Amino acid sequence: MTLGVDVGGTFTDLVRWDGESLTTGKLSSTPDQSEAVGVGVGDLIGRVADPLLLHGTTVATNALLERKGARVALITDSGFEHLIEIARQDRPSLYDPFADRAEPLVARELRLGWPQIATHLSGRLEALGAEAVAIALLGSYRDGTVEDEIAAGLKGVGPSLSHRVSGEFREYERIATTVLNAYLQPVVDRYLSDLARKLTGLVERVLVLRSSGGLTSVAGASQLAASILLSGPAGGVVAAAGCGSAHGWNRVISFDMGGTSTDVCRIENGRPEVFPERTIEGYICRMPSVAVHTIGAGGGSIAWADQGAALRVGPQSAGANPGPAAYARGGFEPTVTDANLIMGRLGTEAPLASGLGLDDDLARSAIAVLAATLSMSAPSLAAGILQVVDTLMERAVRRVSVEQGADPRQAALVAFGGAGGLHATSLARRLDMPAVLIPPHAGVFSALGLLLSPQRHDLARTVLLNEDSPELEVQVAELVSLARSEFNDEVGLEPEAVEVTADVRYPGQSHETGVRYKPGAGWREVADRFHEAHATINGFARPDQPVELVTLRVTALAPPSLTWSDLPMPVVGGAARIGDRVVADGSVVSRWRRPGLAPGDEVIGPAVVEETEATTWLSGGEMARVLDDGTLMVTW
Repeated sequence: MTLGVDVGGTFTDLVRWDGESLTTGKLSSTPDQSEAVGVGVGDLIGRVADPLLLHGTTVATNALLERKGARVALITDSGFEHLIEIARQDRPSLYDPFADRAEPLVARELRLGWPQIATHLSGRLEALGAEAVAIALLGSYRDGTVEDEIAAGLKGVGPSLSHRVSGEFREYERIATTVLNAYLQPVVDRYLSDLARKLTGLVERVLVLRSSGGLTSVAGASQLAASILLSGPAGGVVAAAGCGSAHGWNRVISFDMGGTSTDVCRIENGRPEVFPERTIEGYICRMPSVAVHTIGAGGGSIAWADQGAALRVGPQSAGANPGPAAYARGGFEPTVTDANLIMGRLGTEAPLASGLGLDDDLARSAIAVLAATLSMSAPSLAAGILQVVDTLMERAVRRVSVEQGADPRQAALVAFGGAGGLHATSLARRLDMPAVLIPPHAGVFSALGLLLSPQRHDLARTVLLNEDSPELEVQVAELVSLARSEFNDEVGLEPEAVEVTADVRYPGQSHETGVRYKPGAGWREVADRFHEAHATINGFARPDQPVELVTLRVTALAPPSLTWSDLPMPVVGGAARIGDRVVADGSVVSRWRRPGLAPGDEVIGPAVVEETEATTWLSGGEMARVLDDGTLMVTW
């Protein structure tokens, strides 16, 4: 048995695979994420012993967003102690003089220069109150011996070493990533240790999803805590890639709208793009991560009026507790969920996940207060809230498509999450996309993605080789061998595949382009692929110029627990059509049960399609057809 558990800001989603069938669950998230995980796992396991638990968590993300990480000390070369604050000479917002960089995660008094502070180092760190230590020397990407020696002399503190966190050149990015890892490491380690205690006797082993869309051991996640910053969204992206490929779409955009945030990602040819570096909340993280763009817009996002009396939505969220006003848990501020209820996209007839009912009167009261402030009627304000949040999500999709030279009109939108189906068709039609795919188990799709995720281990090494250097194959072979060995140590398996990527540039360029490389193919393949990729990304290439190979990246992979084709066919049962609903404008929409719809069935909008964990809204002129695997394909 394998369990996938994904913790979001509002709900904790669970999927159980017993080799033949899937069972799903959803419950409210708890402030201590491990409490909801423990309850959910206990409910789903039943009497089966020793299952494998695959876990996606936002514990690292929350620690960074809320600035609740450890008090970090930085040890680096004398004269470079403040590089973490000097950073790169660019602005967060080019034309906004009031926009500031994020505050460094290391206070100035905790930045120590090596070797001046070599004596009595442990005592000094203790006196400064350091809870974690980042050791990042300038030349350690070539040789980490000195970093290892410094670490060996420390007592009581497990440091983050830059040559193990990010074995690449460019000292600022390497130092910043090492500091970020040290900042998050105690928080992640405490959480995973608490989780392990709560699950003692319930599960055999726990694997954690990294930002790259690959699974690692608990020890691997604890050591490289920064690698799980996007643990939650990555699972949904992996599952969306499987769904899109199964239905013949070469380009899809995943759209994951939950209670707190919305995550979008472009996927080409069945594989989500994985970036070697990204910025999260203003902090550089040079670790592989799926190219997800996140905005603070979800079902629990709060609507409010700014100083100019303009309607705004998010990024503040009502979260799981108290949640939207309609949850009847003490929330009183209007949210997107309340607006959907007033507009008739959601109803009070049937409870949501975990038996949660919706209160129409409380939703209307919350909306009415803001409506009065803006001199609007409650229905008009509710419609405005939905328009504003749709606009925010449209910008997010444009960010991962149009702004990166990809035409969204050639992509299907794969919509999931508890609120994804409520906004998917409106969003897709704004962008002239041809179709929306709403997969089975859409409300717990990120948890399902955990079961579809491979075990993965990534390594990177800066090699700085000129074209035709004989060292190419030597370096590749050495790194591949190291990746295989470390993968085996980490997860206890031999990798099924090892993939190599080369970061290449023209001499004089300051940044590189990554291209796939087959070991043994030689320099000609490196150059040809680079020229082709450079032309695609930048619009030109210079095939007569030599190239430089800067960094080699190796990824070791083992198969996932199951593939999309392994998923069981949905069980059809009960009535499909369950009645009608009168919506805000007085019109009538039909109501359908998704478990009652069989492959080949069609639903014509306006309509709502309801299931335990999610709801799909179809406007007039839209049609949903049930595909063979239970996916709803919506066209217009």
